[in-house]
Amino acid sequence: MARIDLDHLGHTYDSSGPQSTYALEPFTHTWEDGETYAILGPSGCGKTTLLNAISGIIKPSEGRVLFEGKDVTELPTAQRNIAQVFQFPVIYRTMTVFENLAFPLVCRNLPEQVIKARVLEVAELLNLTSSLHLAALRLSADAKQLISLGRGLVRNDVAAILLDEPLTVIDPQLKFELRRKLKEVNRRYGLTLVYVTHDQTEAMTLANKVVVMNRGAASFRSERRSSCSSAPRMHSWGTS
Repeated sequence: MARIDLDHLGHTYDSSGPQSTYALEPFTHTWEDGETYAILGPSGCGKTTLLNAISGIIKPSEGRVLFEGKDVTELPTAQRNIAQVFQFPVIYRTMTVFENLAFPLVCRNLPEQVIKARVLEVAELLNLTSSLHLAALRLSADAKQLISLGRGLVRNDVAAILLDEPLTVIDPQLKFELRRKLKEVNRRYGLTLVYVTHDQTEAMTLANKVVVMNRGAASFRSERRSSCSSAPRMHSWGTS
């Protein structure tokens, strides 16, 4: 688990011209340890750019990313101790469901009994227990995305879990249940979750705090619905 500080973070994919067009306008913000955040906005507003800058997939053209006060801006993804779940399932096609879930732990040379216990715990949480012996390649898109999600959850030492619209390929009837499970994960493990979505309902029901992204200058505001004291706090900044 970690507090993540974004210090004047900004990114442009084309800095050759006299005036750069930002995919992510420079801004400063803090993701508090153990909180669940949603990044809400339409396609092309910079949500994934922000997530990839936090994870290290891209190096921001401006500013810094800090985990627990340590500057990780120059570190590759593998050294940032995060888990990232993408919009479409990423699985190891030749492995069983159990082997897919266990892979991050096997890479860290954890004891076999620890690996088994963690895989069984996560599989139960995601209703994958009965599929552990099956070849992951033969499962539905829904189940494959659950495997991707489970591989992100199986480690209990990650600084944060970053989720880039992970329910896009999930059957609509299962989305509500999976959102409930993600909230349960946050309560059980105290992980910092950052969840990208274009669905306002999904953002408001999942997250403790919602960040709204749109075009324009960077600005922040905090709001609460008067009719619901537990509604997420809203922050917003502009991106181009």
